[in-house]
Amino acid sequence: MKKRVAVGSNKMHNKLGRRFDEALRFASKKHGRQTRKGTDVPYIAHLLGVASLVLEAGGDEDMAIAALLHDVVEDCGGAPMLEEIRRRFGSRVAHIVDGCTDAYTNPKPPWRERKEQYLKRLATEDSDTRLVSAADKLHNARAILTDYRESGESTWERFTGKREGTLWYYRQLVKEFSRGKDNRLTNEMERVVSELEKLAATNGGDVSRARSNRSHKQKD
Repeated sequence: MKKRVAVGSNKMHNKLGRRFDEALRFASKKHGRQTRKGTDVPYIAHLLGVASLVLEAGGDEDMAIAALLHDVVEDCGGAPMLEEIRRRFGSRVAHIVDGCTDAYTNPKPPWRERKEQYLKRLATEDSDTRLVSAADKLHNARAILTDYRESGESTWERFTGKREGTLWYYRQLVKEFSRGKDNRLTNEMERVVSELEKLAATNGGDVSRARSNRSHKQKD
């Protein structure tokens, strides 16, 4: 079993070059006209956001490439796609992408089972994989928080795990990433998820009270 290590990397920055450009074109082509869940935002916006977080946290070119490609196996071809990534971009990139992938088949396994298995795998991944994964989850959490501020409880309808499952998953991710050494990604994720939980608890309470009031009025 691989030793669990903290999120983060002490590697020196590498300049971005031809391989990064190729990966960006590859990701844009493979994800095509896909959009962010429940929105009209092009999916490439998420991939660029994750790559940006990885680079700002000290990741190198391989890690930034993996950030651009972290969803391509799950969404665009499964295991054969992972082998194409290995051939085009090398074994280190493929390893990180593999560690960020929680499903290789379509249809995917049941949501809760899939997320529990991913959390178990994450605990044994190396620091490079954990950094890219943390950037992915942080970018997602920020998007959920922003959408929740605008749309409230209807936001949860976009997600398979709905309200309870989504909040459970992101809290478990925070716990897992926090088991290692603190860094800018894990600290920010703690803040974002905590704020989301606080807002959801407040709005959830308001929803419950509104339902209760309606029920009393109907009885009267």
